[in-house]
Amino acid sequence: MMAIANLTSRITGFVRQVALVAVLGVTTLSDAYTISNTLPNIVYELLIGGVLGSVLIPLLVRAQAEDADGGVAYTRRLLTTAGAVLLLITALALLAAPLLTGLYTGDASDPQTYDLALDLAYLLLPQIFFYGIGAIVGAVLNSKGAFGPFAWAPVLNNVVVLAMLGAYVFTPDEHRLLVLGLGTTLGIVAQTVVLLPSLRKAGFRYRPVWGWDPRLRTAGRLAGWSVLYAFVGFLGYLVTMRVAFASGEGAPTAYNNAWLLLQVPYGVLGVSLLTALMPRMSRAAAAGRYDDVVSDLSLGSRLAAVFLIPISALITAFGPEIGVALFGLRSANLDGATTIGTALAVSAFGLAPYAITLLQMRVFYAMTDSRTPTFVQLFTVGVKVALMLLCPVLLEPADVVLGLATANALSFVAGALLGQVLLRRRLGRLPSRTILGTGLRTLAAAVVGAAAARGVLALLDLEPMLAVPALGRAWTAMFLALVLGGPLILLVMRVLRVRETEPLLRRIDGIVDRLRARRGPAR
Repeated sequence: MMAIANLTSRITGFVRQVALVAVLGVTTLSDAYTISNTLPNIVYELLIGGVLGSVLIPLLVRAQAEDADGGVAYTRRLLTTAGAVLLLITALALLAAPLLTGLYTGDASDPQTYDLALDLAYLLLPQIFFYGIGAIVGAVLNSKGAFGPFAWAPVLNNVVVLAMLGAYVFTPDEHRLLVLGLGTTLGIVAQTVVLLPSLRKAGFRYRPVWGWDPRLRTAGRLAGWSVLYAFVGFLGYLVTMRVAFASGEGAPTAYNNAWLLLQVPYGVLGVSLLTALMPRMSRAAAAGRYDDVVSDLSLGSRLAAVFLIPISALITAFGPEIGVALFGLRSANLDGATTIGTALAVSAFGLAPYAITLLQMRVFYAMTDSRTPTFVQLFTVGVKVALMLLCPVLLEPADVVLGLATANALSFVAGALLGQVLLRRRLGRLPSRTILGTGLRTLAAAVVGAAAARGVLALLDLEPMLAVPALGRAWTAMFLALVLGGPLILLVMRVLRVRETEPLLRRIDGIVDRLRARRGPAR
């Protein structure tokens, strides 16, 4: 159920991004919206997200097991205290909106972009309170074994934003900014409010309870490394946006949309993989069975390579066409859509290293080590920042966004290499040769399939009779990538004996056999 919810959330979120680009274009307004809508997310991750991810759920579970009232008073006190803190943080963020906006846009950006971003920030920063409350309510539900509501809630947010974009199109120009800002914030409000009936259904009734609990101080100490991890990521993103804004109009929008597109395959495949392996690794680490931890690390790394390297190869081969097909619905957006697709193509090689790095971090978390992931994050962001600062020096302004996307991908490669070294020191010998062998065979198959599909597209381009508009050609390219490149990659992987594909191939063989059986014997 959670996998289906996650997939639905990613699809609706992707449709939302396509609609945003179609309505706003790759323009100064879209750049301003990108920054203003990122601000509450960054503040939330910095101040709240790390605490929730690493500390809150275990503390709730422990309180439910140890307290005479099943942790009810503790949970009420936590919600009351957190609500007050979130209100204070939201108020301070609104007061600091000019400073926060200026940090991202920088002195070199267009003053109009800053003004638009600041106006939107006042409408969007209240999301911080609702993000925080929603995440805490979600943690309470998860601690009680109710996982579905929190997994499905983002879908409602995406639907609300899509409805807002529809209203935006028919709104007079002087009121459009208000509709854009309030509609986006309303999506987060809906995402939070929809959880409240589930909280009552799970047996929890909220009443304000004031006072201090020593366990809240413990949560703060335990979450320190997680907050630092988020802060390092915040600094990296800050540098990225400042360089992007300085390079010209549309660069922040192009970079963010390329990254969000790469998140779709990872969100569907990578997150599911981590969700499946994390409990196993945690139990094995707690029992001292580190051989099993290494085995799961190897399995996860190989599956990430098998799933994500073929997708990366196809994105690399067809990136510009993917950008045009998804974001070039309006002819005015074709140039921006091509930039998004090209940024996608030059950074796709970082998809598998990104997934492997996050898997490595989960291994450290399984061993109750939250310090090492922070150091790896610091190294990864350091590499990214150094490379990104070189982009304006070495590249033309129009190409800086491509350099930023490439630098981001290279930083994940560096992070994965460092993570492998640190895990070897902690766990001893790792099956690096097996992982590398699977990755290389998968890469060979992916190159063959992607090159063949690209070659067929080139042949079609040589035929004047088949000349089609840019949007039609882009969708033709995506069709070729899916129906020719994908199956060919799978076939070559079978020839090269990539054994991680065997369960999938057996499932395909079974489907074919059942179809043949239904058709009956040939006459």
